[in-house]
Amino acid sequence: MTDKTPAAPIPLTVLGTGAMGTALVRAWLAAGHPVTVWNRTAARAEALAAEGATVAASAAEAVAANRLVIVCLLDDASVGAALDGAGLTGRDLVNLTTGTPAEGRARAAWAQDRGARFLDGGIMAVPPAIGSPDSGGYVFYSGSAELFADHRDTLAVPAGTRYVGTDPGFAALHDVALLSAMYGMFAGMAHAFALIGPEDIAPKDFAPLLVSWLGAMSGSAHKAADRLTSGDYTKDVVSNLAMQVAGSATLLRTAEEQGVSAELLTPYLALMERRVAEGHGEEDTTGLVHLLSPRSADS
Repeated sequence: MTDKTPAAPIPLTVLGTGAMGTALVRAWLAAGHPVTVWNRTAARAEALAAEGATVAASAAEAVAANRLVIVCLLDDASVGAALDGAGLTGRDLVNLTTGTPAEGRARAAWAQDRGARFLDGGIMAVPPAIGSPDSGGYVFYSGSAELFADHRDTLAVPAGTRYVGTDPGFAALHDVALLSAMYGMFAGMAHAFALIGPEDIAPKDFAPLLVSWLGAMSGSAHKAADRLTSGDYTKDVVSNLAMQVAGSATLLRTAEEQGVSAELLTPYLALMERRVAEGHGEEDTTGLVHLLSPRSADS
């Protein structure tokens, strides 16, 4: 019986040492990975030298140092500018720069034309959560399945990994879809706190109720997914859309009584009224998806 010797941590390059890039570098250094770094503002990269990173004088030099190249810059335009003139043939390029699905797809084609394998990523974590296994943070990846399989262990060092398909745009799409849902929740929280603001109700006492309620309601996403899959939006509906529209007047009157703008509520309530007017009062709210994206009806 032969004991297997664990593989040595592979070297990698990180372009971009802002808050997120620095957190990524520190996680890989802590795990024993040799890391070469570059940043447009050199002083930020130099700060990591004392922690064991090798600082490259240019992006091209940093790319040349290692096969695995992680990019974490401001936007897609800065990715193109940083990599302009760098030799990408034979490189594995992982782009963790926040972008759109279309930008991910275009950057994948751009990288492939230059001889590189490509993964796009969407980081679902804040910098303090990077390198902390208990934080729950993770990164969506999409693009080259072979690249992801080859570097899965290394990519999993800073945060969990979730591969969502070969379409390079899917990581950004998952990222933005979840962030969009988050902002919808933040809007509801802002409205709720505004309603209680004039009263003798402590926000700290109200917050646990809000968290519990939103947590319970978030489970409805599973039922919405089932209904979108089956196409039947009336199955097992407890509170139908017509009933909800009838009750929405109370929400608006309460906002008026409390002196609170209803501008965060009215767009959604208008969609509900429109769906009922089109004859779908017996549904739940799932059908609103089609008012936002008619293409969803064909999916």
